Amino acid sequence: MHKNLLAPMAIGVGLIAILVTGVLYKQRGARVGLTGSFLKVRTAPLDDNGSVAVVDFRVTNPGKVRFVVRNIKLVLDDPDGNKYDGMTVAEMDARRLFEAIPLLGQKFNDTLVSTETIAAGASVDRMLAARFDAPEARLLGRRRFILRIEDVDGPVTEIPEK
Repeated sequence: MHKNLLAPMAIGVGLIAILVTGVLYKQRGARVGLTGSFLKVRTAPLDDNGSVAVVDFRVTNPGKVRFVVRNIKLVLDDPDGNKYDGMTVAEMDARRLFEAIPLLGQKFNDTLVSTETIAAGASVDRMLAARFDAPEARLLGRRRFILRIEDVDGPVTEIPEK
């Protein structure tokens, strides 16, 4: 290689590195997704083969873009590794559920619903109630619940119970 080309090549590589670093720096926070945690989990039997789980949770949008909920569901992860989707209960039905089943206690938060927007940098406390075709003993013996929240643009956030 010619000695005359080494200096311009080094300068070119340095400029490209600076450009890539600048682009990555400007894009920080532009991801779509949520972080969160479970605040409280409650279960109650509905009948011999059905039960309900109510999860209170906090989600935070750490990005610089809003998160618009398309779909939300609660997934039961049992000790055998099987996963079962719960049937999400609507907000109006959740109110009736708390009135009909005193074992669940008080309703603290509103239900996270489709089309709800979580602003950039915002945190919200919400709840989700879901019916499972399983006895309450299966819910109590779970490995964990997983909250699955899908954005209208496609990204999916999964928040596991700890």
